Amino acid sequence: MKIIRAKDYNDMSRKAANIISAQVILKPESVLGLATGSSPIGIYEQLIKWYHKGDVDFGACTTFNLDEYRGLTPDHDQSYHYFMHKNFFDAVNVPDERINLPDGAQLDAERECRRYDAAIRAAGGIDLQLLGMGLNGHIGFNEPDEYFSKGTHCVNLTESTIEANKRFFASADDVPRQAYTMGVQTIMLARRIVLVVSGENKAKTVREAFFGPVTPRVPASILQLHTDVSIVADEAALSLCTDLL
Repeated sequence: MKIIRAKDYNDMSRKAANIISAQVILKPESVLGLATGSSPIGIYEQLIKWYHKGDVDFGACTTFNLDEYRGLTPDHDQSYHYFMHKNFFDAVNVPDERINLPDGAQLDAERECRRYDAAIRAAGGIDLQLLGMGLNGHIGFNEPDEYFSKGTHCVNLTESTIEANKRFFASADDVPRQAYTMGVQTIMLARRIVLVVSGENKAKTVREAFFGPVTPRVPASILQLHTDVSIVADEAALSLCTDLL
């Protein structure tokens, strides 16, 4: 596990964007696993700038997103389909037919999860997976549990995750209670992983996840066992780990 220290959120975003752009430059046909939420927005903004400067070209890339709310249609303004197009896809040249997200409008969970895993396998697997991390250590929507999940599956969101996401909806009652997410095994099969984390509010989780025991109670801790993972974290997120670095 490689820890890359950043000064602040903007520096974290630039450093992570550097890793992703280098991946695409060295392998233009890369399969990228992408994330949503507040953590990667700065990364996408930086990649868009470099794309418009001609420094990076996504025209041969294929993308798979980590997750999607179950029950939301792609045009819903809080769906991750909508988020990704607004914050990244509409500004770069990833071909539409190479953009993949779980279909939240498909309510047959078993069918949709099988379809998504099959699509990842058909693409040859994920070359680089971008991750954020929740306050409880979740990656994707893999919440703390008694065991690590395997393939793409439907999850019941915890109250802490619903609480964290309610700011994006009119009220907490409007937040979906379920989501489709890549499983931990699917994430771990990515050839390379980049996790970004910022903010003092995640400092305790950073210490538990990356310097504590590997446990499904802190899902991100499994990344300690991956052969090529970079944690890009700002000073605030690393503030409780100074004795370990």
